[in-house]
Amino acid sequence: MTATDPALTALAQGWCALSALHGRIEAHIERALQAGHDLSVREYSLLDVLSRQHDGEGGHLQMKQVADAVVLSQSATTRLVTRLEDRGLLERYLCPTDRRGIYTNVTPAGLRLVDEARPTNDAALREALDEASKNAELAPLVRAVESLNVPA
Repeated sequence: MTATDPALTALAQGWCALSALHGRIEAHIERALQAGHDLSVREYSLLDVLSRQHDGEGGHLQMKQVADAVVLSQSATTRLVTRLEDRGLLERYLCPTDRRGIYTNVTPAGLRLVDEARPTNDAALREALDEASKNAELAPLVRAVESLNVPA
């Protein structure tokens, strides 16, 4: 395969379209969350993921799992957790069965904020997808996203 191979060119164009769709969606949601709730997309994502934890078996995520869920490095996730902890939205505690493990919980204030921000996030996502669907290059990707049935 050469750099001018049509298969590679199509693949690169598809990747560029996917990247453009992601960028548009993220920027639209970012503006909405910042304006309405003083939250970034990353902050909202972290609060959302952590708010879904539970006290049952396997209900709490380790920091590596949290980093994977919000698609950040472990060090970036730790910095993000620290910022939200400083704002009183998260708290850390030692794992009761493994003192080396540290878990993070959303505080009541964090739960209120993510609950208030969820409709904003959802509406901004819908708006961004609707706008992107008007673009012939992005419309198939929008349909693919809409057809996914991924559990939270």
